[in-house]
Amino acid sequence: QVQLVESGGGSVQAGGSLRLSCAAASGYIYSTYCMGWFRQAPGKEREGVASRRNDGIISYANSVKGRFTISQDNAKNTLYLQMNFLKPEDTAMYYCAARRSSPCALWAIFDYWGQGTQVTVSS
Repeated sequence: QVQLVESGGGSVQAGGSLRLSCAAASGYIYSTYCMGWFRQAPGKEREGVASRRNDGIISYANSVKGRFTISQDNAKNTLYLQMNFLKPEDTAMYYCAARRSSPCALWAIFDYWGQGTQVTVSS
């Protein structure tokens, strides 16, 4: 089982940057088949943002391509989401999640979830 704890959210002006972290309190991110970042804005459905398969294959939602980067540090057992050129529409609660098996896709059901970290982008 993997327990995930997000951090790094906050308030930033449009055009700014934030880096979210997702630490595994138990379990190992490097051996998890698929890690992902998701977000949910008030009144909207949860949206997949980025995924990373354990062989390094990465996928991004079209809305964040070129602005967000998913990465992980196996030594720190931590997943990251670097968010640059933030827009007000990026405002949401951001969650990291883990999936144990194929497929590693943002539309798939993920097995483990963190509690979320809030990102607010003002114009």
